Amino acid sequence: MAKKKELLKAYENLDFLNSSEARAIRILSEYIEPKSKFKKHKVQDTIVFFGSARLKSRKNALAEVNKFKTMDPKSNSKFAEQLRAAQHHLNMSKYYEDAVKLSKRLTEWALNLPTKGYRFIVCTGGGPGIMEAANKGAKQAGGYSVGLNISIPFEQFVNTHVTKDLSFEFHYFFMRKFWFAYLAKCLICFPGGFGTMDELFEMLTLIQTEKMRKKLLVVLYDEKYWNEIINFQGLIDHAVISPTDMNVFSFCNSTDQAYKIITEHLEKNYLRKVDEKEQAPELLLK
Repeated sequence: MAKKKELLKAYENLDFLNSSEARAIRILSEYIEPKSKFKKHKVQDTIVFFGSARLKSRKNALAEVNKFKTMDPKSNSKFAEQLRAAQHHLNMSKYYEDAVKLSKRLTEWALNLPTKGYRFIVCTGGGPGIMEAANKGAKQAGGYSVGLNISIPFEQFVNTHVTKDLSFEFHYFFMRKFWFAYLAKCLICFPGGFGTMDELFEMLTLIQTEKMRKKLLVVLYDEKYWNEIINFQGLIDHAVISPTDMNVFSFCNSTDQAYKIITEHLEKNYLRKVDEKEQAPELLLK
């Protein structure tokens, strides 16, 4: 007599869990798993670093430039173009090195705070470029750091500097963005492209529309870069934003300046005696 085939329980049925009908379960999983790990490791809040995944460390960018010293320019029709690109990567590597330096200083500062749990943990998208740099700086300081990775076809992979148990792989961009916003007390935005600007403007919109109740500090690193990329004054001139909307973020042009602005903001708003409700994570977003 044939053995009766056992039916799978719904939560064991991978075909069902990966179906469109179970999308709500998958979305909920991307909320609950990070929440449980943050609670386990006593992570209370974060400092989020945004920036390009394409930026390289000075060491790697310099090695790329040096390759051209042994090449015959006539052997490659694109020699001049590729050399200019390599030299540009070397120039842009200053942002990678600044992100490492700033992340390390902020992590060292946070580790010495007389507080319970872990405060102001560095959080990134977990990938290469500026994300790798920020995670690297936190690791050099001996602290935790968070990586909120996203599954996309290119560029993105989990860098080796993220704290292993605080590395997450997201399918849904909006759940990843939720975790960027939910625990953040400060956002520092280095030069970047579409993804960086998408994440930045979502945060600015939450602040502008008062959907975010906490006092989130937003810092744009390198005023010259951001004013070249985004015509903020043009937005004001065309009356699509108000002049006061420029107050929702600050510019910084050095790691010393950024460190000072960030630590002063966090000390004033989150380390001195303030209304406990203001700090409760459940009340940070409407």
